Amino acid sequence: MVTQKLHLDRIASSTRNARLGKNVLLSPEISCAEGFVLAVRILSEKGVYNQVEDPVGRLIELRRGDVLAGTLGSRRALRGYAGEVPDKLSQGDTIQVLNLGGVLGRCTVLNPDLGPPLDAEVLGAVLAFPKTGDRIGRPAHIRVGAVSTSTDLCGSAPVVAVVGTCMDSGKTVAACEIVRGLSRAGLNVCAAKLTGVALRRDVLAMVDSGAIAALTFNDAGIVSTDDNGALNTAYGLLNELEGTYAPDAIVVELGDGILGEYGVASLLEDEALTGRFAAIVCCAPDQVAAWGAVQLLSQRFNLQPTVVSGPTTDNEVGCRFVRDTLNLPAWNARRQSEELAAEILGVIRARS
Repeated sequence: MVTQKLHLDRIASSTRNARLGKNVLLSPEISCAEGFVLAVRILSEKGVYNQVEDPVGRLIELRRGDVLAGTLGSRRALRGYAGEVPDKLSQGDTIQVLNLGGVLGRCTVLNPDLGPPLDAEVLGAVLAFPKTGDRIGRPAHIRVGAVSTSTDLCGSAPVVAVVGTCMDSGKTVAACEIVRGLSRAGLNVCAAKLTGVALRRDVLAMVDSGAIAALTFNDAGIVSTDDNGALNTAYGLLNELEGTYAPDAIVVELGDGILGEYGVASLLEDEALTGRFAAIVCCAPDQVAAWGAVQLLSQRFNLQPTVVSGPTTDNEVGCRFVRDTLNLPAWNARRQSEELAAEILGVIRARS
């Protein structure tokens, strides 16, 4: 196997488990499967959605000519690009950067607000040398050293689940304010993002808000979740947090919408997981979405939200609808963060 030395200008956060240095060896032999790490050269420039998150969480601009290490994967976002792992790739082929986490694939659906994604030339598969003295190397994959998935859910810490109707419905803001409020009340709080596509931004925001530790499915070697693996991944992350940190509560964000393609529904259908839910925070952008989410959670999943948040609670009109029509508390995470956290704290204390 002919290898090539290469200096990386950018290392994407989706590759974090591979623990890459700036100087790597490449192989021309590429395994086209989710999770393998590739080196690519950026071929285009744009003024929006032109950044990548590095392994510590900084967003760095990508420019034409930059050499990037990213991870092969798929994306199925409603308000972003959609793409898939190609069946075959060779050096010199063109693929696209599908998200800020550096997920690489063939874009199948453009976003009119973001324009076309950044094109990238495939340079080769990044090699890893996990064993001391290994001279051959093997294609780097983010499952190496990852948090283990599990078929069983252990522990007993109460879980606060933050769900939403779609992307950008206020889930992360609500999760962060709940983490902040519970932490200030003296609880040791862990956090996790259980579904979505690889990006550390949201869990880092939860750590900044007071979580003693936070994990995402990417820590379990997953680029993007789906119905097939989301549940075992969620079990593994919760087991890891509880076994390592013994938290008083775990706040989890279920990325994407309840009816999206990232496996949220498979989590909500699991009685072992939902039985650990001390509270469910439902985020929605408007009254229709809030009504539909509450109906869906109740009728399909037999779950009752604890509180409604998100943009539908941005003013009194939406809050009044939630209180009067849905008979649920309505607390806006931006304007009424203390009240939102107090509502969740009361439910946790009543459960214990």
